[in-house]
Amino acid sequence: MGGEGVVLSLLWADTMALGPRGLLLLLAVPGISQEALQSGPAEQRVGIVGGREASGSKWPWQVSLRLKSSYWIHFCGGSLIHPQWVLTAAHCVGPHIQSPELFRVQLREQHLYYEDQLLPVNRIIVHPNYYSAETGADIALLELKDAVNVSTHVNPISLPPAEETFPSGTSCWVTGWGDINNAVPLPPPYPLKQVKVPIVENSLCDRKYHAGLYTGDNIRIVRDDMLCAGSPGRDSCQGDSGGPLVCKVKGAWLQAGVVSWGEGCAEPDHPGIYTRVTYYLEWIHRSFPENS
Repeated sequence: MGGEGVVLSLLWADTMALGPRGLLLLLAVPGISQEALQSGPAEQRVGIVGGREASGSKWPWQVSLRLKSSYWIHFCGGSLIHPQWVLTAAHCVGPHIQSPELFRVQLREQHLYYEDQLLPVNRIIVHPNYYSAETGADIALLELKDAVNVSTHVNPISLPPAEETFPSGTSCWVTGWGDINNAVPLPPPYPLKQVKVPIVENSLCDRKYHAGLYTGDNIRIVRDDMLCAGSPGRDSCQGDSGGPLVCKVKGAWLQAGVVSWGEGCAEPDHPGIYTRVTYYLEWIHRSFPENS
């Protein structure tokens, strides 16, 4: 898959009619431009809508995932959960391409591409039950080749205790470098953006999706391993996939979700859908030793 001018085409997943926000990494195609890499059907786009630029001192766990191209292009977000481990969405790194050499991780930076210090990836672990974002298990881990130095600027996010439910109405934050609206990419200098979003109870979120989609009432759209958040005009969008949804609980920041999928961006009846982190705590802790 090497060669001059060969880049990886990011093709929007379209295995179901629900409009996943994820990207499938498929085949190498020569001569694809950056514009082509960033394009896709509007209803399937995944970026921060309705937010503002984050201050440089916030969100020290935010990372940018980069894909090998003519340069290392941002395609997904992620979160540092341990000095040597990054949490992201499975649809960002698998199941089709899982070669660590194709990826790099950029730790927290205010503007994409301006002060890159890209870190190599040693190993990628995709949840074994992952098939598509809509069917769940949209979660993956990336092991960095070397542990990073923790500081006030780069610091892991805490995982929640298993009993934490993040009840409906809880105000949380989602961050990323994604589109600022459907078909509207983040303009230079590509600042990290943030938006405050409320948690939407799963059964209500499921009803909202059923009301707007041609899906049988007996088919559950929002599953137990998912979490909904967002309100009209406030949501994640293209380029934010894999990034963290964090909530402050008793004074501590906890990662509640991983940006996964949704129908459109910031639409009235389609909150963003996230992988519920508490559902996969056992798998996360089993996947890497605490002293790694």
